[in-house]
Amino acid sequence: MTPEPRSLTDTDDPSAAPPPGCPAHDLGPGGLRRLYGPAAEDLGAVYEKLRAEHGPVAPALLHGDLPIWVVLGHSENMHMVSTPSHFCRDTRLWTPMRDGTAKPDNPLMPHLAWQPLCSHAEGDEHQRLRGAVSGAMATIDYRAIRRHINRATQHLVNKFCEEGRADLVSQFAERLPMLVLCEIFGMPEEYNDRLVEAARDLPKGTATALASNAYIMDVLMRLTVRRRAEPRDDFTSHLINHQARLTDEEVAQHLRLVLIVAAESCANLLANVLRVVLTDPGFRAQLNGGQMTVPEAVEQTLWDEPPFSTIIAYFAKQDTELAGQRIRQGDGLLLGIAPGNVDPRVRPDLKANMQGNRSHLAFSGGPHECPGQDIGRAIADVGVDALLNRVPDIQLACDEHELRWRETISNRHLVELPVKFAPSPRQEVTLSASAESVPSQRSGAQAAEQPRPAAPHPVDTLGASPSPSLSPSPSAPEETGRGGVFHRLLRWLVGK
Repeated sequence: MTPEPRSLTDTDDPSAAPPPGCPAHDLGPGGLRRLYGPAAEDLGAVYEKLRAEHGPVAPALLHGDLPIWVVLGHSENMHMVSTPSHFCRDTRLWTPMRDGTAKPDNPLMPHLAWQPLCSHAEGDEHQRLRGAVSGAMATIDYRAIRRHINRATQHLVNKFCEEGRADLVSQFAERLPMLVLCEIFGMPEEYNDRLVEAARDLPKGTATALASNAYIMDVLMRLTVRRRAEPRDDFTSHLINHQARLTDEEVAQHLRLVLIVAAESCANLLANVLRVVLTDPGFRAQLNGGQMTVPEAVEQTLWDEPPFSTIIAYFAKQDTELAGQRIRQGDGLLLGIAPGNVDPRVRPDLKANMQGNRSHLAFSGGPHECPGQDIGRAIADVGVDALLNRVPDIQLACDEHELRWRETISNRHLVELPVKFAPSPRQEVTLSASAESVPSQRSGAQAAEQPRPAAPHPVDTLGASPSPSLSPSPSAPEETGRGGVFHRLLRWLVGK
């Protein structure tokens, strides 16, 4: 018998209240489960309870007991992100934002507050902003970026290789993406500890988040002014010179969007891949034995531990239905990446190897699919491979159960990953080549016609010797990763 569809507003029935002393008193209004607080310390377990109780689309509560639908099913998530006529990313449509129940001090407000970015815009404005970012992306030299990822990895390993010990989160995973993004933006001289720390701090909504935001915007506004006066062959210059004629404020705001989301997602992906390599003997044996390449290991991790566990949020543009649930205009829905990836209808056996299967939700889908997923994959592929070639005897320096995570509704971030290895000497590294003058900006139509980079492949695209395993190489090659680069992370980050 099919249950009667419910709505998020169907919570005022007095009979729904649990009796005194019942464990359900830990729930929120209407008996809905909270996605925050003591009862949500293990969100993965909460999602599975919601799946058992409600099926692939479940009602829940965000911070401040704001109602939200959690989309848990794989196909339901794909339907939502692929149906822009019914669901969009404009937070101004959300009923709690319209009626004032979403307060300005809500800790999720950095995610929920509407901003004039292409990730929130629709129609002609979306096309204008999105076109500028797409045109700038089309000018990126993918092979050069992969070479830079390798050089940046060698540079970071030089910082700790003589010590024989390191924390691969703070000393590697959180730093490599920022080094790469600074190169792409054309501001390698701005890379420093403060920039890394500010990018980590800003999305958390901490007491220092406003100061971190001010610092990052100052860096990006100064970069924008410099590149408008003296354009070069970098992402920022092409963004400025696009025919959409973005203002300095629009340029800096979109640079911030890319910087923060890309740094966070790539840091999590790197840390997750390295953790599995160091803690799962079978996983590492497959790499050592050549049964799995590093890109394949990255893909498996994108299934099991995606960089973002949910995306806040999508919003119903009209009354509709999803998996038997009545979705009303103005309702909000969480894109459930992590729970969708473990949907038992798609993965009845979670231990089964997903090698060669890229249908995970890690990079979303539909109009908002991550366009720069290739740069995310490249940072992980090249970075992990180069690191393991430099320190092939690397081992976890603590018991696995001692590892700690910092979990939010958006992601599950590994706090530290201590390792030990035989000390080795530094290697000479030239981190960055000087930027050249910018060529003529391609038109939006020309940019759209540019071929997408090839998918990662075990064969090195630059002709270097393949390095699919963890066996050490005599010296670090200039190019250790495989495949294409920056083309889909940015499309997702900027909302097309």
